[in-house]
Amino acid sequence: MKNGVEIRTYSENGYRYLRVSDLGQHGIESDNPRYVDVEEIPEKIKLANNSFLVSRSGSLGLVSVVGDEIKKAILSSHIFKVNLDTTKIRPEYLEAFLKSQIGQIQFFQNNNGAVIPEISQTALKSIRVVLPPSNIQNHIVSFMRSAYAQKSRKEQEADALLDSIDDYVLKELGIEMPAVEEKKCFVIYAGEMAGRRVDPRFHQSKYQEVTRVLESSKYSITRLSTLITDLKNGVEIRTYSNHGYRYLRVSDLGKNGIENHDPRYVDVDEIPDRVRLTDNSFLISRSGSLGLVSVIEDEIRNTVLGSDIFKVELDAESIHPRYLETFFRSQIGQTLIFQLNSGSIIPRLDQPAVKSLNVVVPPFDVQEKIADEAMRRRSEAAKLIQEADTIVEQAKERVEQILLAEE
Repeated sequence: MKNGVEIRTYSENGYRYLRVSDLGQHGIESDNPRYVDVEEIPEKIKLANNSFLVSRSGSLGLVSVVGDEIKKAILSSHIFKVNLDTTKIRPEYLEAFLKSQIGQIQFFQNNNGAVIPEISQTALKSIRVVLPPSNIQNHIVSFMRSAYAQKSRKEQEADALLDSIDDYVLKELGIEMPAVEEKKCFVIYAGEMAGRRVDPRFHQSKYQEVTRVLESSKYSITRLSTLITDLKNGVEIRTYSNHGYRYLRVSDLGKNGIENHDPRYVDVDEIPDRVRLTDNSFLISRSGSLGLVSVIEDEIRNTVLGSDIFKVELDAESIHPRYLETFFRSQIGQTLIFQLNSGSIIPRLDQPAVKSLNVVVPPFDVQEKIADEAMRRRSEAAKLIQEADTIVEQAKERVEQILLAEE
């Protein structure tokens, strides 16, 4: 059993750097991968077919069988690499066992962290594993694979529904996105750069094409600065607590809604005035993962915003918050945001860039229509995802019944 290694400088290419946040509940997450530029993988953490990954701190109980997609990855220091004796236990069975309630309870019983959950090598080795005969292990693996396959189909339906929102929005706005070929070499004339950024990335052909089609919309286009009354950065707090106000980070702003799988809390007397949220507040990610936006849901109304999130106060008479959320989550909105990225390795927006974002602003009744339809489709997708999760949870319960019968 080995710890991973600590690397804090990321790169745009190289080996994938696997963090605890990449160990999802149902496999390796690939939404926000990180890479590190090193010559080779350290010998102590090279992965093989019998390797098994376990989260060491931050979020306990996350485990994964090593698949081809992560064999050439570097493990962070918050992940254990465990080499298994595959003559005794099948890695996929161990994964199913440790993800069951029987396994998860043992992780949290062995938590020896004060503020941040953590498990030591000694504590991990002390976890008791029900070890049925190989035929029972194989049955459980097959059973769970079937459940995950059903879950995957439900999630694909949900993804298709969410993807359809983009086409709907563009159609309602009268915009047709072009198929743009990436070009490494292109020409921009000096007159076209007057008063604008001069770096090549800003002037890539895909961004110029989006600007062109944006102007073809049947509705007016305006700068975000004309639709807002205030813009503030969040606050930096690095010490978390087991209680207090929720501390909202960029990782909590999902692509389709607020993420609640790994909340953090801070013990402060009150929410700072500058980040106190109202019905007209709107959130935009500032660095790390660009393009994440959210209206103010009830679940985050009383939260402290992290420093990597902008709080934007909207003029409610000019722009519908739900419409703005839908617009910026669309393909064209995402492209407009990424064009203004000023970061080199870590993507970043500053306040002037946010204010300069272009927004298509139809009449208010059209904004409401678009927002309502997008919400309806998201709601249907959320229902499918809930059904998918239920399938897996019921499968886990069945596995627990089999395991308890074997004890």
